[in-house]
Amino acid sequence: MKKELSIPAILLRLHGLIWASLPGFFVLLNVLAVAHGLSWGLNTLVFQRFFDAVNQAVTGAGTPSAIYWQLAAVAGITFGGQILNGAHNFLTNIFGHKMMGFLSKEIYRKASRLDPIAFEDPAVLDDINKAHQGMGSCLHMLAVILFIFTTYLPYFLFMGWYLYSVKPSLALSIVIIFIPVALAQLIRTGVYTKLEDESAPLRREYEYYERCICHREYFKETRLLGAFTYFRRLYQDTLQIMQEKKWKAELRTGLLELATRVLTLVGYMGVLYMLFAALLQGEISVGAFAAIFASVDMMFAMAEEVVGMHIGTVTQNLGTVRNFLRFLEIPERTGKEVAVDPGKIILEGVSFRYPNSEKDAVSDINLEIYPGETLAIVGSNGAGKSTLVKLLTGLYLPTEGIVRFGGVPTNEVSPDSLFRRTSAVFQKYQRYQMTLGDNIAISEPEKEKSNELLHEAAQKGDLEPDSEAFPKGFETMLSREFDGVDLSGGQWQRVAIARGFYRNHDLIVLDEPTAAIDPLEETLIYRKFAEMATDKTAVIVTHRLGSARIADRIAVMDQGRIAAIGTHEELLRSGGIYAEMYHAQAKWYHRESPSAL
Repeated sequence: MKKELSIPAILLRLHGLIWASLPGFFVLLNVLAVAHGLSWGLNTLVFQRFFDAVNQAVTGAGTPSAIYWQLAAVAGITFGGQILNGAHNFLTNIFGHKMMGFLSKEIYRKASRLDPIAFEDPAVLDDINKAHQGMGSCLHMLAVILFIFTTYLPYFLFMGWYLYSVKPSLALSIVIIFIPVALAQLIRTGVYTKLEDESAPLRREYEYYERCICHREYFKETRLLGAFTYFRRLYQDTLQIMQEKKWKAELRTGLLELATRVLTLVGYMGVLYMLFAALLQGEISVGAFAAIFASVDMMFAMAEEVVGMHIGTVTQNLGTVRNFLRFLEIPERTGKEVAVDPGKIILEGVSFRYPNSEKDAVSDINLEIYPGETLAIVGSNGAGKSTLVKLLTGLYLPTEGIVRFGGVPTNEVSPDSLFRRTSAVFQKYQRYQMTLGDNIAISEPEKEKSNELLHEAAQKGDLEPDSEAFPKGFETMLSREFDGVDLSGGQWQRVAIARGFYRNHDLIVLDEPTAAIDPLEETLIYRKFAEMATDKTAVIVTHRLGSARIADRIAVMDQGRIAAIGTHEELLRSGGIYAEMYHAQAKWYHRESPSAL
């Protein structure tokens, strides 16, 4: 990620992105842009001939009819130039909208293919933030590159040829125009690249504080606890640090730009002197003098526009463009596309450590899960239960050891192959602001949605779609923000469980999705779950041991290791952590029949 992308490499990558998205449109836009640029140069040539025709008519060396022909040429090139300008601007706007959509898709496509563990790394989260910031900069750079090479470059090449044909020394004026400003932009590039690298973590930080202040997810607790002022102070402090960094960069580059503008002004005066001297010495005609005199100001204005404004903005944002392209180059998690039958899941000497952590989250795990078995994983908070689940499903790859999924190592198979027949309901499930039906069916988007399948999944999740809580059944919008309803925590958990069952699966994982439901009701849901998971491999993660009793075997996690494994009765007889935790929690289940305890 620290590899420096050169400007030629950046241009090649951007060119490749254009061809990948809009090849035909790109060709049409370039042809129109070249014609537009040449029309500016032809304008100078046509005006020279018009001025010469007028001068010759006045001095008696020409006829008045020649003036009319040249005047018609002036009108034609002016009218044609306006048409080209309007068409060029129109197509450029369309190009911008299309490319913005394409670049957005590239970011989300890339993010979807990253190794899931990458989202545990703050550096990768910074990279994603930088990529979003660089997307607009890439679009602007694409537009600028197109303008420079297809519009401005043809114009300056034409003017260079024209000035050389009139008087060779005048062609140097184009070089004089560009040198000072170009040097300034090279320095600006380094300043703003460093600024963007320092700003990304700060930007992600103050955006988080901003959500804490005003986002719906946070506002109730923030207001009730009086934390608004606290988060506002954090927001302002972070924003101030970022603004101070920007101010220093702007001051440095502003002083530099002032110096280069002085040099450009000196060059401008030198060109005008050369032009007057050539006229007085009879080296150029009056018409050529008038046309070039009128166009010199336009050339300096365009040079300032190209280098000072367009290239200046590009160099200022070049760091964000590099960040976008580097994000697209982050290695993706790959593997063979094979039909994986979960079969037996085997963990051999598995250890795992999160990015930037100094301690393993799980250590030296050896475990076998048999086809059709229901395994419960229990332990206190922080024991490593959820991490173990992410490893045995292939969501995370082990730092050490190997996980075999149906006999195939998870690090050799593509994520799509691993997850194709796996379903899960995690503790931090998503509350999608969509209809009830869409909330359930989103777990199997390729499956044709039907009320029969939705009712079956809802029943497995102990959800009642025909109750008063869902006035429109499966068409009920689950969001007050979109004129729908708001659900309780328990109702949302049932929606999440129904979503997990809706997906075709051979392996299903319930990772403490019932945390907001009381222990007795949780036990009933898990018991129902075990009945419906017959012939399926199932993993239940919970810290409530009454729910774990439904499993064929129970693995007890303690400080990242499996402390014990066996049936409920075996673990009670052997004593240890499980027996202590179970007897301590027994009072939660006092409403169950004695035979259940």
